[in-house]
Amino acid sequence: MPVTTTQISNEQALANAVKRFRERGILLPTFAQQRHPELIPERIKEKLKHVGLWDLDPLNLFRITWKNEPVEQGGLFGAPNFLEIPRELTGIEARIVVLAGKWFPTGAHKVGAAYGCLVPRIVTGGFDPTHQKAVWPSTGNYCRGGAFDSKLMGTESVAILPEGMSRERFTWLKDVIGSEVIATPGSESNVKEIYDKCWEIRRTRPDCLIFNQFEEFGNAVWHYNLTGPAVEEVFGMVKTPDSRLSAYISATGSAGTIAAGDYLRTVFPHLKVVASEALQCPTLLMNGFGSHRIEGIGDKHVPWIHNVRNTDVVTAIDDEAPMRLIRLFNEPLGRHYLVDCGIDPEWAENLSLLGISGIANILAAIKTARYFEMDKDDILLTVATDSMDLYRSRIEELRDEHGPYSSMQAARDLETLHATRTDFMKELSYPDKKAIHNLKYFTWVEQQGKDVEELNQLWEDRSFWPRMFGQAAEWDELIRGFNERTGFS
Repeated sequence: MPVTTTQISNEQALANAVKRFRERGILLPTFAQQRHPELIPERIKEKLKHVGLWDLDPLNLFRITWKNEPVEQGGLFGAPNFLEIPRELTGIEARIVVLAGKWFPTGAHKVGAAYGCLVPRIVTGGFDPTHQKAVWPSTGNYCRGGAFDSKLMGTESVAILPEGMSRERFTWLKDVIGSEVIATPGSESNVKEIYDKCWEIRRTRPDCLIFNQFEEFGNAVWHYNLTGPAVEEVFGMVKTPDSRLSAYISATGSAGTIAAGDYLRTVFPHLKVVASEALQCPTLLMNGFGSHRIEGIGDKHVPWIHNVRNTDVVTAIDDEAPMRLIRLFNEPLGRHYLVDCGIDPEWAENLSLLGISGIANILAAIKTARYFEMDKDDILLTVATDSMDLYRSRIEELRDEHGPYSSMQAARDLETLHATRTDFMKELSYPDKKAIHNLKYFTWVEQQGKDVEELNQLWEDRSFWPRMFGQAAEWDELIRGFNERTGFS
């Protein structure tokens, strides 16, 4: 089990990393500083005023936070970035609020998940940036985030992703980062092919270390300690005296983002944690499989790091809906139609903050609100991992396939949104949750070489998950010690 550790595993690798970071002037932020940017030293903030959000500058490690000022150049920090979806769009009384991932470096919050995987290995000697390459298997944003983090930390990266992912991903990885890029067969849900490539690399390339987001607990730990508190803070900003935080909704991709629900459960015990996936690949809902177009979610297996005990509801979203809505939200005629329907013109500019999976999360939130008959005092929080900046080619492809957009099509697409109902969703019983957990066996024990005892521990050991999520404080101590050795603390 690749449980990230707080124990030093290789003193020589650690010494090599210290030397590399000292030579390149790299300072690592703690998890606490990413959660509370006010803890970042003033000298770092002064330097950040002259650094672009996506610049390949180690200072941008301090911008791995939900609290970046929403500007492309020189921004500092404030409250978490979010938007509330108007009732004119959702068609429901309950309020839906979305954390916006666009204002992370790389334009997606996955850069944080990758940080949570890589940094604990560096500060414990588990990864030598002078002799090893970091391998980032993903369906898109995670390998982008991992390649970015690797570049900033002075090491080389290998990005593995399906050949059918958006052009923007491949272009940026090759031309900007200079990462080695391996395209595997298939598209969004073809993760088995990625795993096969990882096994080949393990056999043939001893200089590579694989950071598999589906099994790396650092992914979930980062979201527990960063995304969960950000959701809590946003709720505090938007609530009224009568408000309830009633649900947290997350697509289940790697099961990192949904770990924020584990944190929120400690603060809001009656919260509903809702997992969302594509109807075309309904693995949690009905042990299903298939290909779909909601990039970033749904991969025909249950991630190792998913604490299924803490999931209350599973929803499935027909991928046709978000693909239609990205045109409604981003085509000029679509925006004009929404304004005619009562959407504030200035607010409509925010629609580009919603990537494909973010729109799917909103649809899942609407289904959840309808299922539980939520009212105006109920607030549902969810996440837009990224924005449409990473999917402009998809708009072009839809234009080529369906022709120019029209006001009539906009009316049909808005009706699709308003017609969202409670089909294809399940409120999970205890046996339902255990059945989903048991599905891990077929991927992780039969295919990926884990032990049944490890699998059972994830279900039976109630102290396992709190211990795992609690490692961030110990990692921060190691990060501070590492920075002292480099001389940049």
